[in-house]
Amino acid sequence: MQTEKFYIGTVPAVLYGRPADQGYIFLHGQMGCKEEAEAFAQVVCPKGFEVLSIDLPGHGQRQNRGEALLPWTAAADIRGALDWAEKRWKRISLRANSIGAYFAMLAFDHPCRALLVSPVLDMEGLILTMMGWAGVTEEQLQNQGEIATSFGQTLSWDYLCWVREHPVHKWSCPVRILYGSGDNMICRSVVEEYVRGHNAALTVVEGGEHWFHTPEQLAALKEWEETEA
Repeated sequence: MQTEKFYIGTVPAVLYGRPADQGYIFLHGQMGCKEEAEAFAQVVCPKGFEVLSIDLPGHGQRQNRGEALLPWTAAADIRGALDWAEKRWKRISLRANSIGAYFAMLAFDHPCRALLVSPVLDMEGLILTMMGWAGVTEEQLQNQGEIATSFGQTLSWDYLCWVREHPVHKWSCPVRILYGSGDNMICRSVVEEYVRGHNAALTVVEGGEHWFHTPEQLAALKEWEETEA
């Protein structure tokens, strides 16, 4: 497959596929990297798409730069990728994982199509849920600013306030969601509520987790991509 690595400003990017007038922007989730897009590119490039993927802050080639995965920086980086794509493609669609979907909803006004895997659709709700897991109140978080948790996430009052002050875009494009029934991060009722309120369709993988990684889960993911892209 034709592959080109380059930078959009200071952001490492990779482009898969032969030149085309339509493409997907691929956004990884936490602990991911831009090269995760290759498997998706193998599905859609033969259909006449290109795939552009970037490393989000603190991930991939951007590790050890002192960057944090924060929505105000990630959304700006995604808008930079979107500006690049708008100069090249007539139609821009989205394929995003987990928190990458949330960042995309901050940055994208109206993609042509959105394929979302284990998407974070309600960031405020997720933060409040994690606060509940950690036994942290809003007053405690406001007073301390940041609180580290036993499950590896750092709760931040500034982050919570920013999320509340910056609502996501409401898309009218076709949205397709893949969700694992065993997802312990994203509440199924939140996903189902989003589907009811948008032009969205939901596919549930029984036994699937938030991170699709077993051979069976990856096979289900590929089948879904081949059907929906």
